[in-house]
Amino acid sequence: MTDVKQAQPTGHGEAKTSRSATETLPARVQSITALPAVIPRQDDRADENPWQGFWAYQRDAWERGILFWDTLRQRAVNMIAHERAGKPPLLDFEYEMILDARRFDQPANYALLRITRIDEACLEDCFDPSKPPVVVMDPRAGHGPGIGGFKRDSEIGIAMHQGHPVYFVSFFPEPCTGQTLGDVLHALRRFVEEVVRRHPGEAPILYGNCQAGWAATLLSADCEGLVGPTVLNGSPLSYWAGKSGVNPMRIAAGFVGGAWMTHFLADLDDGRLDGAWLIANFENLKPESVWDKYANLFTDVDTERERFLEFERWWNAWYFLSREEIVAIVENLFIGNKLEEGKLHVCDGCTVNLRHIRNPLVIFASYGDNITPPQQALDWIPAVYRDTADLKAAGQRIVYLTNPHIGHLGIFVSAKVARFEHRAILESIEEISALPPGLYEMKIDNPSGDPDCNKPSYTVHFEERDVTDIEVDIPSQAFERVREMSEANEEFYSTFISPFVRGLSNPATASMIEWLHPMRTSRYLFSEEFNPWMRAIAALAPMVERGRTPLPSTDPFRAAEREASERISKMIQQAREHRDAMEEEAFALAYGSVAGRPADPVENH
Repeated sequence: MTDVKQAQPTGHGEAKTSRSATETLPARVQSITALPAVIPRQDDRADENPWQGFWAYQRDAWERGILFWDTLRQRAVNMIAHERAGKPPLLDFEYEMILDARRFDQPANYALLRITRIDEACLEDCFDPSKPPVVVMDPRAGHGPGIGGFKRDSEIGIAMHQGHPVYFVSFFPEPCTGQTLGDVLHALRRFVEEVVRRHPGEAPILYGNCQAGWAATLLSADCEGLVGPTVLNGSPLSYWAGKSGVNPMRIAAGFVGGAWMTHFLADLDDGRLDGAWLIANFENLKPESVWDKYANLFTDVDTERERFLEFERWWNAWYFLSREEIVAIVENLFIGNKLEEGKLHVCDGCTVNLRHIRNPLVIFASYGDNITPPQQALDWIPAVYRDTADLKAAGQRIVYLTNPHIGHLGIFVSAKVARFEHRAILESIEEISALPPGLYEMKIDNPSGDPDCNKPSYTVHFEERDVTDIEVDIPSQAFERVREMSEANEEFYSTFISPFVRGLSNPATASMIEWLHPMRTSRYLFSEEFNPWMRAIAALAPMVERGRTPLPSTDPFRAAEREASERISKMIQQAREHRDAMEEEAFALAYGSVAGRPADPVENH
């Protein structure tokens, strides 16, 4: 296992790595790079012949190629520097550690941070003591912490701008030995209690992103009256829900035999699951997006370079989950779907029941999200409550809002979404808390279209909805068969095979598997430390930047390049759609159709 120093989140987030110093190439190479200056630039090409335009494009493509490969080199440098620093949270704000859950009686690799400063502004100078604290929780889904605040226009930034005291739930790269889901919930409960102690009389607002959303939901069900409004952003709670042909991830367990594969990968890695496996699954879900990411970088490297590097610092910081924790999550939630059924046993004597939640829930989902579609965010409601009268009788208020097109990560990352939807949610918390029990859709009317406008330039209203408005079409019988198959395979594996695999695994083999993972080698091999040839790219890039005059986007050769890239992306998309269709057909043959009937409400009383 790689010996990496643990993060000590006691100061500002890690600074971006600067370009490494490189030796200047010989004068002959410098003269070669200067030779293309005789080729006409775009502003001198009014009367040029097609060959002159072609050679100008060749120069431009060559320059963009150098900068493209240098960007991948810089990404590798950033990754290695982040690894050596102990993978601290990638927050763009200063913070102090309040609690370290690794020192609890039930240890977990979590920490509670308090945001203290943004640039020269101290939090105490700008927060409104009458406003409740905001606790932002990032997902442990393979990545490290920071997506909720790795830039100023983020959930943390908007909450600070609105005057709320802000706390952030961080976590460390390595899980504690034998860490369980119950240990994590115990740590989160202690964090919320500490925030309440620091702000008496103000129930904190919990922000749960993606998988941190269902963790916040478990906390809300387990800590009745302790948490204020809980905002669930792209959070899956109904794991069998989805749309046929659009959400293939929900049927994936049927092709790998269930949870045993996750257990096996964790055994191979000495009791931990490498987050790189989870991220590889995300990229495989929509491979055309991977092509588009690199194609856009090459096409617009002059403007996309910094944004690419900023995002990749978070996307490629992979953390580990304990074997006990990830097996319980996969087996009970994603395959077993036991949360909405009220059958999730967290620890001895503790079974989570979503009907116990009394604090208002705000659900934010997007129809452009193929990882957590609106069905997975909302379909648990009619499974838990028979009808609207049942929801009202339970004293619960649930508010949801949807975005028509933003992707999964855009819900947390998009600056426009942060400045508009997330700001509107925070500014409407008092109205949401004052709503009578029921189901509501939150509507934001912004005639100006400006995401930075303030009330009354935009307005928010809540339209009452009926529980039956949520269309549920879950093939329960098919997924029941997958659950039974998964439980049988997991029982066989854990009894007969797991002890043998664990006996072969040790820190040395785990470290080898970690560093040879394709997700890592495809990044690290562009570093000079792994690939000495990249030193030539590092030396050429500054010279290219100094003499760079990009061709305009209207250049016919660049237009043809973009068209070719779009065709390749379309071909990958069509291949992916064909793959997904074949998988659904195979799933239907093995387990039953993925076009099911509405599920009956579950008795969770």
